[in-house]
Amino acid sequence: MTFTHLDDAGHARMVDVTHKRPTVREATATGSVRCAPQVVEALRSGDVPKGDVLAVARIAGISAAKRTAELLPLAHVIGVHGVTVDLEVADDGVHVTATVRTADRTGVEMEALTAVAVAALAVVDMVKGMDKGTSIADVRLVAKSGGRSGDWRREA
Repeated sequence: MTFTHLDDAGHARMVDVTHKRPTVREATATGSVRCAPQVVEALRSGDVPKGDVLAVARIAGISAAKRTAELLPLAHVIGVHGVTVDLEVADDGVHVTATVRTADRTGVEMEALTAVAVAALAVVDMVKGMDKGTSIADVRLVAKSGGRSGDWRREA
């Protein structure tokens, strides 16, 4: 197995993608924020003291996708051409889905995962005063398309 993020001496390096052609790529990630029933009720009724939790989390996720290369030292700076962050209040908390699109030389899997993680963190920040036990779970890539490795979808 070849580790492309290591040089011949075993030191970390950023992979050179200048030889690759830009192609359309997309990745989708999901995650959940688990909260107490009273938080779920407040989310549904719009009675969270800090305001519109879902709107704040959506903007946080979109912003995070665009800043992924600042957070992950070996991630490439790429053009993030589209981001959607969807949040759904469920009986156990909030389910987060992010899809990121680009037409660039490398994929957007890390951008989608970062969007979900930061949107989930924003939810926690907005409701932590109501439930200190709020937690983030199951942040994972569920699908990607484009690029040399082609399409992939997580099996259920």
